[in-house]
Amino acid sequence: MGSCNCGHLAQTVTHLTKAEIHTQALQRYGDWERQLVDYCPTSGLPFDQTIDEMLALGFSREDLTYLEKIADPAVRAAIPFERRNALRHNQRDDVVLYLRTWADLLEQRLLATLPLPELMLEPNLAEEVVA
Repeated sequence: MGSCNCGHLAQTVTHLTKAEIHTQALQRYGDWERQLVDYCPTSGLPFDQTIDEMLALGFSREDLTYLEKIADPAVRAAIPFERRNALRHNQRDDVVLYLRTWADLLEQRLLATLPLPELMLEPNLAEEVVA
């Protein structure tokens, strides 16, 4: 639980070791997907507090479930076909590709929502820019 896809993210977010995360997770049954289904913000369980920290950064439970299985359809669709069908759970290079692709999609979505001012260039400046 501490060294899988979500486990690595949890280590980064919480500064806990993989052993500490794994020990927390053993207080309740299941893998990350099951733990995210059973998550309760008021349980007082240390693992739920770890999930709290991840959710506080803007991740959703669905995001984390997808990350664990590298399975978000939108992210996978943006990965080149030859790599998409060969993605493997807990394989560093595959997870890095998935995370970078996800970050690119998030950036594109954000940029699409930002109003950008139209630039009015003087005619002679426009010619210089084109040249």
